This record gives sequence, C-alpha cells and structure tokens, in this order.
Amino acid sequence: MGECCEPEGYDETFSDRFARRMARRYRRRGLSRPARAIVAFLTDRGIDGASILEIGGGVGELHVELLRRGAAAATNLEISSNYEVEAAQLLELTGMAARVERRFLDIAQVPDEVERADVVVLHRVVCCYPDYERLLGAAASKTGRLLVFSHPPRNLATRAVLWLENTVRRLKGDSFREFLHPPEGMRNVAVGSGLRDTYRWRGFSWRVVGFER
Repeated sequence: MGECCEPEGYDETFSDRFARRMARRYRRRGLSRPARAIVAFLTDRGIDGASILEIGGGVGELHVELLRRGAAAATNLEISSNYEVEAAQLLELTGMAARVERRFLDIAQVPDEVERADVVVLHRVVCCYPDYERLLGAAASKTGRLLVFSHPPRNLATRAVLWLENTVRRLKGDSFREFLHPPEGMRNVAVGSGLRDTYRWRGFSWRVVGFER
C-alpha cells in the first residue's frame, strides 16, 4: 500500500490490534470468499514450484495457503511493521518460515528493488492506494505468469459506504482514505503491460480479476 507521496494513516488504521483480529479470523474461519477465489484462480492455472509475490499480504494467510498448495516460496511486501508479530506466529505454526521473506517497502515507489515472481497477488490493497496506475503498473512489471487483485465494486452502495467511512475518518483527524478506482482503468494497466484478462469473480463486497502472461 502507500501512495506516490508517503502513505498517511496506514499504521493507525492497520494497527497491531487489526492484525490480531485478522489472524484470529483466519484461524477460526479460514480464508474469506474473495481470498478463496484468488486461490482457485491461481491453483487452476498451476502454481507447483512457483514463486509468489504478495503486495500488502498482512499476516500472510493467503500466501501460506498458496505454499500449502504447491508454491515454492513467497515474498510479502509491507509498509508497516504492525503485522509482523502475528505473521511470525502464523509462519511458525504452519512451518513456513523458511519459505517466506517479509520486506518493508512501497513497490510503487521503488519497483527496481523488487524481483520478478511467477505469481503476483494484491488482495484488498488497490483500494487503499490513491495512484492505482503506479501500483498496478509496478505489480504487472514483476509478473512472470499470473497477476490477480481484488477491488470493491464501484456502485452506489459502495460509494455511499466509502464516503461515510472517509468522512468519519476526516472528522476524527485520521488521514487514511479508501478509494474506488475505475475497474476498466485498472484492467487497462494490466493489459497494457502485456497481460490477458482471463478471470472474473463477483462477490457482494469484492471483485477479483485475474490475468495471465
């Protein structure tokens, strides 16, 4: 996550308390429906021995599940350290610590510092970043075979919810904002990087779009 300037409000919004809640939910319920859709797309295309790059993976439940299904190794990029305690516990619990590297950087700012991977994943990330073209362009440039990302639907209900949430944040002095980027614009960034749009999943609160090289 982050923005073309420095990201604001991220540490406060995605706090260690938030991380504990996400880890607890995964332990109790497993992956969410949108995350399962991401895993289904990737495993259907084949991920045995694949390298995974997850941008903003949080506590890491999604790349852990991909490793369980045959991926070889994963790199997770964050701009906050608030997830690290829960992420370390999850990796220890699943025995995946030796196969996951966790780094702290904004790929949109410093794409040259990130290696290409077979699979690139952004789940619940693009809506937290104001410059989707820069973020998705960087992600697509690192994609060897498969790129998948999720985003909220751009409809009246979601517009109203995000407007209310952002208004409350503004009144509280919280600088974090969520964004409803144009789905076609996001798709065009990936397609313009030489990827083919081959997968769509529609849920109530999230959409998932998958691309192949």
